[in-house]
Parts: sequence; C-alpha cells; structure tokens
Amino acid sequence: MTETTLAIIIGFIIDLFLGDPKKIPHPVVFIGHVINFFEKKALSIFNNTDRGKFYGGIFICFFVLLISFAVPFVLIAVCGNINTNLRFIVKCIMCWQIIAVKSLKDASLDVYKELVSGNIESAKTAVSMLVGRDTQKLDYSGICRATVESVAESTSDGIVAPLFFMIIGGPCFGFLYKAVNTMDSMIGYKNDKYMFLGRAAAKTDDVFNFIPSRIAAVFMLIAAFLLGYDYKNALYVFKRDRFKHKSPNSAQTESVCAGALDVMLGGDAYYFGKIVKKDTIGINIKPIDSKDIIKANRLMLVTSFICVLFAVIIRMAVTLI
Repeated sequence: MTETTLAIIIGFIIDLFLGDPKKIPHPVVFIGHVINFFEKKALSIFNNTDRGKFYGGIFICFFVLLISFAVPFVLIAVCGNINTNLRFIVKCIMCWQIIAVKSLKDASLDVYKELVSGNIESAKTAVSMLVGRDTQKLDYSGICRATVESVAESTSDGIVAPLFFMIIGGPCFGFLYKAVNTMDSMIGYKNDKYMFLGRAAAKTDDVFNFIPSRIAAVFMLIAAFLLGYDYKNALYVFKRDRFKHKSPNSAQTESVCAGALDVMLGGDAYYFGKIVKKDTIGINIKPIDSKDIIKANRLMLVTSFICVLFAVIIRMAVTLI
C-alpha cells in the first residue's frame, strides 16, 4: 500500500473521530483569506464593468488555485527532504483536513437536536450554518428539507469529490479542489455583486464536480440498497430528477437521497431576501420530518465508506499495473 493511500485512510479515520476541532486553524480559513485578498486586488486592478469583473474573476481563480496547490506541494516536498516519516505524518494531517464527514454530521445533528426539542428559532440558526439560503422564513418542514438537501449535496462536494481528487493527486489535488469549492461558496453567487465577478469560480466548480457528483450518486444508490432504504425509488427519482437544478451537479445526490427517503426536496427558496424559483426533486410519498435528517446522515456515512474502499482499490490497482 502506497504512502498516499495509507494517508487517505488514516486521514479519513481521524476525521470520523475528531472532525474539525475549533481550536485548530483550518486550511480552508486560510484559503478564504486568500480569496478575500485577491477579490480586493481584482476590484482595484480591473474596471467596474461587467467585462472587467469577469476578467477579475478569472484573475481570482488563477491565483487562488495556484497558491492552494503550491503551498501543500512545497510543504510536502520540504518535509520529505527532512524525513520521510515527517512527510507521511503531514500527508495524514492534510487528508484529515480535506475530508469533512464528522463536521457535516455534527452540523446537521445540531439542527436535528433543536427540532426534536421544539426550538424552531434555534433550529433556524443551526441550519444557517449549513445552507446559503435565507432561513428565517423556514417552517419545520422547510428546516428539515434544507438540512437533508445539505447533507445530500455535501456528501458529494464535502466527501466524495475531495477523495476523488486525492485518488488522482494526493493532498495537493485535494486542496486544489477545496479551493474551488470554497471559491464557489464565497463568490459563486448570481447576485448583483458576484454575477460576473464570481462566474469563473462557479463554472470552475461545475467542471471540478461534474464527475465526482455522478460517482457520489452511484455510491449513494449502493448505500441506499445496503441500508434497506427505498433504492428502487431512489434509482427512479435519480433518472428523472438528477438535472432539476441550475447546477449540473447538485441534484445528482439530492435526487438519490430524495428517492431513498421517499420525500420531496427542492422547491422555491429565499436568497438575499429574494425568492428563487426551483424545481422540486423527488416524490412526496411521505411528509419530511426530523427523522429524515438521521436517515440522510446514515446514507452519507455508508456512501463515505464505500468511497474510501473504492479509493483504496483504485490506488492499489494503479500501483500494481
């Protein structure tokens, strides 16, 4: 088993138990500072026209991706020159910080706990940590729906996609992906401020997630079968609704999750005070409730284990060729 493959396994195990400790600075925070820095630079260098903002967005993408790849690459190389064991330890830590299983589970369970306690207002605050939409107008069902959607989508972009890129190029590619995903979450909005400035980030995210999102959907279908969920409905809804989203990738796992849980996801939502029309995903066989958050988490966890197993098999197969 190669050093990187073992580092991926150990990083995944560490994440399952520790998640993202709040007292330890996370690399994504650093990436966020880099994005903010180059956003300010772009706005000062390029003119304030739509075209200028678009080129400014390309400028941001280029330098953020360059730095996000170069820093871990140099750090791993330097550690390797000092000691191979040190390099391995650093790789394990990087893989741990790239994967986000426990943090996603904990954040969604925070919402669940508030819902079962009857604290709707606290649940709105908790779900705002997971989603980009406005949460103040959400009712009980809306909170459940938003949380399940977030778990389903984040199974792809928070777990499967980072693992996919680490399979290809280790932690350096993993951080490259995290930079893409972070840029999209920070500036990839279709509002007045980022319509043109964030377009490059949004399109880059679409490209990077195209294959991983579909792999995640397949793994989630397998997970639904293993868990005894309604995998037949999951497959049906996946085939029917996987493109019912403005993003070509988001509905891939959302459709599987909706079908597996026999609920309806999607629908209109408020963003920045404005209602955004969105297609519904799934069949409303039963009303969504807080228990579906638990079921979505189980689906996420089993999908994650399948992905890690797949990652190990692929990397070991490549080394044997």
